[in-house]
Amino acid sequence: MSDAKPGLFARLKSGLARSAQRLTDGIAAIVTRRKLDEAALTELEDLLITADLGLAVSKEMVAGLRRTRFNQEASTEEIRTTLAEGAANILRRVEKPLTIDPAIKPFVILVIGVNGSGKTTTIGKLAKSYVDAGKKVVIAAGDTFRAAAVEQLKIWGERAGAFVVAGAANADAAGLVFDALDRARKDSADILLIDTAGRLHNKSDLMAELQKVLRVLKKAEPTAPHAVLLVLDATVGQNAHAQVQTFRDMIGVTGLVMTKLDGTAKGGVLVAIAEKYDMPVHYIGVGEAAEDLRPFVAVDFAKSLVGLED
Repeated sequence: MSDAKPGLFARLKSGLARSAQRLTDGIAAIVTRRKLDEAALTELEDLLITADLGLAVSKEMVAGLRRTRFNQEASTEEIRTTLAEGAANILRRVEKPLTIDPAIKPFVILVIGVNGSGKTTTIGKLAKSYVDAGKKVVIAAGDTFRAAAVEQLKIWGERAGAFVVAGAANADAAGLVFDALDRARKDSADILLIDTAGRLHNKSDLMAELQKVLRVLKKAEPTAPHAVLLVLDATVGQNAHAQVQTFRDMIGVTGLVMTKLDGTAKGGVLVAIAEKYDMPVHYIGVGEAAEDLRPFVAVDFAKSLVGLED
């Protein structure tokens, strides 16, 4: 098992159960009592595409089966194993932990994404994991337009032991981020986590506000932010591609977090995004609990995606 803590693979497998069930049932229906002929391979490719693995990945995986198993009988287990190996080969390229440089204080992490992607919850969970690891954390409640987000962060901050800098409703987010950086410096904090208002990736005025936050941050600390995390909601499937493209081009993204994998059968979209954008994936979310935000491990994800045991 890739993680030392017991139960993490089981939790990941449970979280990806919907995605795995969809693929397993589909594969079984295709290969039962027949050889992997051209018709079966075409059906398999269609199944992978509908599971949000994307056209390029689906073609690549089926091409591998065509080379090695064409017109041969293959069990569901054999096909799942082959698919897991193919997915893992793609995902290993983006399996990169988020490394906090201890020489930088505070290490500034800007968290961005569209409405409802899970940014605020992700920040709360990250704060808890960092504090548990002995780090001093300050959180900037930069989503000043949504009172619920501020309250949510305050609860997470209290639970984790992290100080939360919050302002008045609808306060200037850039000004609040400036104040939060000042507080983090005075407190000798190791990490500053910055929440931002949900941005519709196709709304230029909202993206301009986020760019203003970046400008103010860089004036106060030219090297900041030291990481820009884009939080993606797995349930949106292929729509996540447009979000990655736009945020990367307009803001600059250093790594990805994919949430809500437990609530969808579209977990395969992470493989498609990895293949297309080759961007680091730091964390995945497979449940509501703090421990359900876990570091991304390629082989574990690939096995869980097709329902294989560890």
